[in-house]
Amino acid sequence: MQRMFVHRHLVAAVAAVIAAGAAAQQGRDLFMPNMSPIPNASGASATYSTLGKIDLTGPFFQSLGTNGRACVSCHQPTIGWTITPENVRARFEATGGTDPIFRTNDGSNSPNADVSTVDARRNAYSMLLNKGLIRIGIGIPQNAEFELVAVDDPYGHASAADLSLFRRPLPSTNLKFLSTVMWDGRETFLDPASTTCILGTSKCFATLHFDLSDQANGATTGHAQGQPLTTDQREAIVDFEMTLFTAQIMDNEAGNLNARHAFGGPEYLASQDFYFGLNDVVSGDYKTGAPFNPTVFKLYDAWNYVDRSGHDGGRSEARRAVARGETLFNSKPIRITGVKGLNDDLNVPVFDGTCTTCHDTPNSGNHSIPAPLDIGLTDASRRTPDLPLYTLRHTSAPFEMVQTTDPGRALITGKWKDVGRFKGPILRDLAARAPYFHNGSAASLMDAVEFYNQRFSIGLTEQEEDDLVAFLLTL
Repeated sequence: MQRMFVHRHLVAAVAAVIAAGAAAQQGRDLFMPNMSPIPNASGASATYSTLGKIDLTGPFFQSLGTNGRACVSCHQPTIGWTITPENVRARFEATGGTDPIFRTNDGSNSPNADVSTVDARRNAYSMLLNKGLIRIGIGIPQNAEFELVAVDDPYGHASAADLSLFRRPLPSTNLKFLSTVMWDGRETFLDPASTTCILGTSKCFATLHFDLSDQANGATTGHAQGQPLTTDQREAIVDFEMTLFTAQIMDNEAGNLNARHAFGGPEYLASQDFYFGLNDVVSGDYKTGAPFNPTVFKLYDAWNYVDRSGHDGGRSEARRAVARGETLFNSKPIRITGVKGLNDDLNVPVFDGTCTTCHDTPNSGNHSIPAPLDIGLTDASRRTPDLPLYTLRHTSAPFEMVQTTDPGRALITGKWKDVGRFKGPILRDLAARAPYFHNGSAASLMDAVEFYNQRFSIGLTEQEEDDLVAFLLTL
């Protein structure tokens, strides 16, 4: 049986995705048409598939484990291919907290949490319900350069063998632009036989296809508590993900995001080139040799000059605000200091940059090579009471100590210098998927902008902050 999806509002959208998962298990033909508008708080987004429509019946939508979960459990087509607290709460209320996303292996604050009643489940899954955070359990690696000397875990579980790390599921769309898989890069593998290398080094990487295949398998054996995927299942999931491009298509204030010669939306995004080292901020473009170009986003240049003529002339001021925000993102000076992975690696105490220093891939905003950074998000000073706090000590003199809510990349490499380092995300379809940062610490894009303004003393005016948010909401 064929069935067409047209989403009218969020509740219907959530119900449709649940139905999609059931249909996939029953072998029915179900798909979402390309460019179906998905409403969100600031307008609507859409997904474009290079196949012409989005098949909702493949392995991505099938429960391949033992706990009822599928990839779609945490990567919802109607929520920018991730989850939000609103989406999670709707699923909780609809099922009394028994939807497959609510499983104690990583959905609850502790794997030992009481989930015997609805009220108990509401408490046990509070991080998932309030911030859309999944608990990732990773221990300190053998032979690490540091040790865990103290834990303050409000949920009473974390230890050196299993730190509780609360992180947002990354979107499973726009993957064409990835240079690093997972926040801590644990699914990005080295390959000495590869020619995809950091310029001037022998640090070379496996293909994105290999990384995503391993990630799909790991998610099935871990999150879904299943057996390893077959080769065909891995290939089907990766091939499906690589067809998807998602972006905002309509803004409540600015209107259609490709009107008046603008280039918003996922179709234009899908046409953008990408390769390892594209427009790299340190070494320049790996392929062309061109120096880094800080003008990374060129979607709304035409809106700098819109007037009030025509049927949509009333949107001209909102469109000019978006264009101003894009210009600010590309060119507002930022004196970058104290960022591990940048200032220390380059031995430059002050790096004069812009937002695009760390978001250098044209029109997607990713970093085009693996570049995990510590911008201070996990510092003890930013800890909230719902997050664990870990005290780490270097194992060599002078035995430095640091407190962090998430050691990040260090739990993969065992390196002291990697404590608190995370990759930056692709900056598309932002309006659909608050909260922001790996730990959901920015409830809104304005909160994210204000974090950077304060952290780097940028000196943004209120108008500039508003314009930056207006721009980011259109991505």
